[in-house]
Amino acid sequence: MKKRWCNSGLPLVVGATLAASAALAQSVDTARIENAGQNDWLTYHGSYKSHHYSPLAQINASNIGNLGVAWTHIPGRSTRGLQSMPLVADGVLYYSGSYSRVFALNGATGEVIWSFFPELDEALISRQTHSPYNRGVALGEGKVFVGTMDGRLFGLDAKSGKVLWETRLIDSQKLTVGFTGAPLYAKGSVIIGSQGGEWPGRGPIFAVDATTGKKKWEFLTVAGTDEAIKTWGNDSWRTGGGGGWMPGTYDSETNSVLWGTANPAPLYDWSGADYKTQGARPGDNLYTSSVIALDIDTGKLKSYHQELPHDAWDFDSAVGEFVMLERDGQKYVVHPNKGGFVFVYDRNLGVKNVWRLVENINFVKDIDPKTGALIGRRDFPVGKVTEVPLCPFIGGGISWNAGSYNPKTGLYYKIGQEWCMTLDIQKTTPVTAPQVQLNIGADFKMVPPPSGEIYGHLDARDPITGAKKWEVRFPEPPLGSVLSTGGNLVFVPDSRGILHAYDAETGAELWKHNNGTGHQGGIVSYSVGGKQYIAVAAGFGGMLADEYAPNFGGVYKSMPRDDGALVVFSLK
Repeated sequence: MKKRWCNSGLPLVVGATLAASAALAQSVDTARIENAGQNDWLTYHGSYKSHHYSPLAQINASNIGNLGVAWTHIPGRSTRGLQSMPLVADGVLYYSGSYSRVFALNGATGEVIWSFFPELDEALISRQTHSPYNRGVALGEGKVFVGTMDGRLFGLDAKSGKVLWETRLIDSQKLTVGFTGAPLYAKGSVIIGSQGGEWPGRGPIFAVDATTGKKKWEFLTVAGTDEAIKTWGNDSWRTGGGGGWMPGTYDSETNSVLWGTANPAPLYDWSGADYKTQGARPGDNLYTSSVIALDIDTGKLKSYHQELPHDAWDFDSAVGEFVMLERDGQKYVVHPNKGGFVFVYDRNLGVKNVWRLVENINFVKDIDPKTGALIGRRDFPVGKVTEVPLCPFIGGGISWNAGSYNPKTGLYYKIGQEWCMTLDIQKTTPVTAPQVQLNIGADFKMVPPPSGEIYGHLDARDPITGAKKWEVRFPEPPLGSVLSTGGNLVFVPDSRGILHAYDAETGAELWKHNNGTGHQGGIVSYSVGGKQYIAVAAGFGGMLADEYAPNFGGVYKSMPRDDGALVVFSLK
């Protein structure tokens, strides 16, 4: 298949400066990402620690009032909005738009260095309900890596955008799914997980050689081991769903890739309380709705914890945050689950604590904080679930976008979503030919919680105990990522289009700016030439954002659809 790339015709002096800057990106390797400096943002969450925090303090609580727009970039053809997380290395900003388009920009001016538009099968894309957004790229070894909706992974030259290799990993013509999430670069490998929770496949995670593009290994999140096959009754593993659609992280101490996995298919099962032996997929359904540790060299499973055995609610574990921190001589991994709980593990994924971020939860009564065992499950037979709605809504008490851990304050800043839904559970049969089809198993509708109105909240919490220091409420749940900085600031891009800055210690609002459209993507900070910048993706219209106009009205009825912009701020 043909590829296309284009290079901008910048003035000679500017182009030479940018080329020299881009050349430095070759030094992006595992050690540099692990010890990421303050000027760059080298991987999805900043570094392998997944703090989603910048130590930069030029923009701070005392001068935030002078923050203004420095430049913007319009990627074009932003179907389903802009959901990408920008990366920055040596003054060059890289980000992706819909249709896996990739841009390399001068981080100080926004001038385009190069852009890459892969040729895609438009007929295939139109059949994919999750299409065609892309949530980010990875950097390593002088390359930019991006996955596509038609199952390919590209390695692009970081200086020019030229295709160095492309590898087809998924037969998307048959399996329908492809890649929407960002890859992870570590130790000479590029790791990426497929979509697939609601699609009757087996949810693979792949590792590809960063130099050659050759596939190194593949791990199936559905029945990927002999142990796991036994947890899928009636051969249901053959159409079990799964996937790992958001990037995880790398732990060099254990030589492990940590990854979160998606829900099984059908998304909603009709087995009721007999889920161990009855229904569409009897059993615990390993390794769906789990966190897993894979050997980065071989792809072999080293350890795991299934956060939701036999997930019957679509509260999967594919959220990509694995916040690595140390306290009192112990090393922890903090991982939020879509159901509204936050799991705290040791480095071998042994449960150390579980705490609630969200108030409106009734799919279980609780989760045992010592063992992670579910207490008082709520499983459904065929029929309507209306008297007591299921909480949270399918969008989750926690969504896929990132929170932020600030090592200066010791607080974890995370968005919680308070909403519920009614359900009509239905029996389904997986469709695998001639092309795989969605297998949801229910109709659903967003409704307010029994306790009152739908709302969202930003919490400042102790990441280990869950103790809350402060909270800020929003009339509708924000869908963008959170950023905290060394300048005692927490940035939250909300769904109405407002970018807020709060005092990291108190939660007091210090500044806000209207970007003109809702946010559902990334936010990062970086420095070029001694000047700090804040870059945020703006552009509404994803699958969850589609629910906002009919449920909340107001600004969402007139909010632009299928467009987006990268908006970058600095001090005036």
